[in-house]
Amino acid sequence: MPGEPTPSDPPPVHVAVIYYSSTGTIAELARLIADTAEHEGAEVRLRRAAELAPQVAVDANPAWAANAAATADILEATAEDMLWADAVILGTPTRFGNVSSQLKQYLDTLGGHWQAGHLQDKVYSGFTASATKHGGQESTLLALYQTIHHFGGILVTPGYTDPSKFADGNPYGTSHVGGPDTPVDDEARTAARVQARRVVKFTRAIKAGLAQTG
Repeated sequence: MPGEPTPSDPPPVHVAVIYYSSTGTIAELARLIADTAEHEGAEVRLRRAAELAPQVAVDANPAWAANAAATADILEATAEDMLWADAVILGTPTRFGNVSSQLKQYLDTLGGHWQAGHLQDKVYSGFTASATKHGGQESTLLALYQTIHHFGGILVTPGYTDPSKFADGNPYGTSHVGGPDTPVDDEARTAARVQARRVVKFTRAIKAGLAQTG
């Protein structure tokens, strides 16, 4: 109606999906999460952590070498990607129940930005995969989230907020059991979409609320 105030457009939501993947499972989940976030209206950057393993080790594993070649066009993550993002969704395979050294190395380079307060008040979430059941999925995500607590980040996890979560059973984040010979299944795909939508939803609400309060 003429004369009535019109709501301003919501601020754009910037989502960075930053991951490490050796044989491709985490890379596939990362793409799905990035695509879903983009479908929800977010501006998205898909980035991969730099490889630390020697080339001889990569070449010795056909699946590892194939994934490296297939994802070579994805830019390596830099600190600027974190600074740009309103929300960061981090992906890592389990490594003895812990975060992969490649993703951890990337996070460890952000100390100066952490100290300056540049990483606080952002939304964070995580996803993982392991080769076996009970292979450390929950402990890996909990270990990852310890870093987020130090950042002063806002964790947005899927929890049991969607009926599908009672099927995959992981409230901490999307997870998948398998490797290069076990494709990402519908259960994990659904979990990835639920998580991405939830992250965008609450990032948008938090950013809009902060903009109003100044």
